[in-house]
Amino acid sequence: MARPLQRLFDAAEQQWGLCTRQQAQQAGVGASSLARLARDGLLERVAHGVYRIRGASEPDHLTLRAAWLQLEPDTPAWVRVRSPDVALVSHASAASLYGVGDLRADVHEFTLPARRQTRRSDVRLHRGQVPDAQWLLLHGLPTTRAGRMIADLLADHIEPASVAQITAEVVHRVFDYPATIAECIAPSAARFGFRRDDGVALFDHLLTLANYPDRAEMVALARGDER
Repeated sequence: MARPLQRLFDAAEQQWGLCTRQQAQQAGVGASSLARLARDGLLERVAHGVYRIRGASEPDHLTLRAAWLQLEPDTPAWVRVRSPDVALVSHASAASLYGVGDLRADVHEFTLPARRQTRRSDVRLHRGQVPDAQWLLLHGLPTTRAGRMIADLLADHIEPASVAQITAEVVHRVFDYPATIAECIAPSAARFGFRRDDGVALFDHLLTLANYPDRAEMVALARGDER
């Protein structure tokens, strides 16, 4: 095995078989070596400055992972996930990662604590502070928790019927707790005609829209009632 390729293997081992051009340079693999490895079919360019090592199994959500790596191409993934400024997969991209709903996932959405710009038309960056309790690692990517994802979709004025279906799937698959979802979506309650910050009423409304069969039980759990 060629030495440059072995260096890329080492850099990409904990990044789903992906490596950025900057990480390759840090590993001592220059642009000419990257071009040669790509020409020889040993590397696949999956996004500008992001390569996949051929031979390894292709990761799920490949383009989303590549877009996330592009946001901080110098920093390895395992370092970034420990940073308080980490970019979180959010909104419709989070729904896609959870495998819920049918929102379009051709635009990759991330939430960051500080304003940042991108030249990519298929990447949308949201600015927001997400508490540690509201995100987790999902399939290796830092992602907003399901309750926060639902709240973000409501705040982004996504069609209520679509958000309702996502909420029902989240509850059914136990991706988050009813009380947590109600707390997260509470800021949107007044916009739907409910008492200010009444997240339980909005949660009830979403499950009603989705015709969720166990709605009453889930709403009781959201209220904190023992059933």
